[in-house]
Amino acid sequence: MLKNRIDVITLGCSKNLVDSEKLMKLLEENGYTLRHNPDKVNGEIVVINTCGFIGDAKEESINMILEVCELKAKKKVRKVFVMGCLSERYMAELGDEIPQVDKYYGKFDWAQLVDDLAHSAKNDSGIAEPTSSLRGELGEASFIDRVQTTPQHYAYVKISEGCDRTCAYCAIPIITGRHVSRPMEEIVDEVRLLVSRGVSEIQLIAQDLTYYGVDLYKKQCIAELVERIADVEGVKWVRLHYGYPTHFPKDLLRVMRERDNVCKYLDIALQHVSTNVLRNMRRNITKEETIELLQTIRREVPGIYLRTTLMVGFPGETEEEFEELVQFTKDMRFERMGAFAYSEEEGTYAAEHFEDNIDDDTKQARLSRLMRVQQRIAEEVSAASIGKTFQVVVDREEGEYFVGRTQYDSPEVDPEVLLLKTDNEVEIGHYYMVEITGADEFDLYGKVISNE
Repeated sequence: MLKNRIDVITLGCSKNLVDSEKLMKLLEENGYTLRHNPDKVNGEIVVINTCGFIGDAKEESINMILEVCELKAKKKVRKVFVMGCLSERYMAELGDEIPQVDKYYGKFDWAQLVDDLAHSAKNDSGIAEPTSSLRGELGEASFIDRVQTTPQHYAYVKISEGCDRTCAYCAIPIITGRHVSRPMEEIVDEVRLLVSRGVSEIQLIAQDLTYYGVDLYKKQCIAELVERIADVEGVKWVRLHYGYPTHFPKDLLRVMRERDNVCKYLDIALQHVSTNVLRNMRRNITKEETIELLQTIRREVPGIYLRTTLMVGFPGETEEEFEELVQFTKDMRFERMGAFAYSEEEGTYAAEHFEDNIDDDTKQARLSRLMRVQQRIAEEVSAASIGKTFQVVVDREEGEYFVGRTQYDSPEVDPEVLLLKTDNEVEIGHYYMVEITGADEFDLYGKVISNE
């Protein structure tokens, strides 16, 4: 056990990561030594930021809590605190089932967590109490600084919290509440701060980017926000995550087409294509409207790479509707795609109005088939890159390679570009023009031909 050290463990999505980074900044300012996602948990205090999105994510969070509590029982950890989405949703149940945790917090109880940790440290370790400026109300959106856990050259910027959509399967609105946009100037200030510290790639994230601004400015303002971020000197790439297809703001496409530093990459979750399934999902869009939107995006932003997420096994999905989804995937040829099987979430519209009548074996068989289709498409997309030249940012070293990405690749989820160390002299965080010389199932291989 390392005295006066806090290990922060982040589970789930990049939005959770932003929360952890900003929490860590508050703790750092109050005298703590911090580690994020350590290989070996041995801090005196452990804070677990949980995910509660779907069954697998909830199971991972619970297993992590149990694992750390076991360390506490062996006196390798002194205190355990749990926050985040799972805790927000199941605080009472978790307290009953896993009482070894010293305290559970909701997703937004930052001030209380900082205070409690400070009092704990003062009483037991002699660390001073937090500064008065951190007491009381401490809204996440008003705090722009962080302890950056990503590589120095890129960072995630969360532009809003919550969601106003009514998707039948999704528990996120139950957990996070209504959509709340951050003020535009505040977001731009955060970007400027990050750039001043060496960040050149901004990953914009939200539950629904395309809804940004409706609550504050009475209209969708994502296009204006992206333009303002793109105008910040030093921003080389801006990448957009988690758009929503219904009432998609078409003015965003102009910005993506005209601004060289806005990546020709859009992450837009479609979930399905069958009009009947979409209606049951309460997605407020039809098959025809979905296809028209995708055609418009590709026409307005030539060369764009589309990432989407699809769902199989929603209650009532027939074999014919699944086949419709498979054919849609073949026709649209998404450059990047993920998929998952429906997981019933208590409290959602689907859980209350539909029977989860598709067995797990059928769900997994459909999921496997869909991903085999996508794998072939992805391999063809990668093979088509051979001989072409792309701008690549170098993220890290790994074995005999430097590992980088093109503007069409988001960190951790998309293909990477491998540069053999013996053939390439590069620096992490720098951008290079790279000729793609080979491709396999997951990665591209390249050779640097010039700087930037």
